[in-house]
Amino acid sequence: MSNIVWHPHSIDQKSRAQQKGQNPVLLWFTGLSGSGKSTLAGALEHALFDAGFHTYLLDGDNVRHGLCEDLGFSAVDRDENLRRVGEVAKLMVDAGLVVLSAFISPTKEERDRVRALFEAGQFIEVHLSTQLAVCEARDPKGLYKKARAGEIKDFTGISAPYEVPDAAELTIDTDKGDLATQVTAVLDYLAALQIIDASKLKAAG
Repeated sequence: MSNIVWHPHSIDQKSRAQQKGQNPVLLWFTGLSGSGKSTLAGALEHALFDAGFHTYLLDGDNVRHGLCEDLGFSAVDRDENLRRVGEVAKLMVDAGLVVLSAFISPTKEERDRVRALFEAGQFIEVHLSTQLAVCEARDPKGLYKKARAGEIKDFTGISAPYEVPDAAELTIDTDKGDLATQVTAVLDYLAALQIIDASKLKAAG
């Protein structure tokens, strides 16, 4: 690493954010498989995009088709998967984007490591607190069924633990209320922090 030097750019994060009319941030959706992370993050991105904000959604499955296709599902590989995602998200936030990510990220250590990459206020942890029984009943990918049958080892919530966040900025149970209400709750939070301009949401709505 001694021969590698960080090169600062004349166009900085503040300039990019001002151009886009928003404050860049990473929204980190965490929760059990089937808790609704991808669904809520996707709906939220649509709402932000329709209001004219600049966004990008990093989804757990999608990054394994390219960025992390060389990784498996061992503890070491899962940790590396999140490390890479965190670094990519950091670059996207530097580009002035509102970044959304949807990853189980079961341990506090993993989530805190990503949080540490960002300036204060630029990492927003959104815990989807949907109960295991609800997630398992949904089982959109059939993963719980396989885990119960012993076909998947170290499956979060069944044979591996999920550490509930103790200080998430937002907590949402997707078994309560509808998707539109849940999206609105996140948008209101972002507007209250002046990450996004509430007037643009009203214009779009």
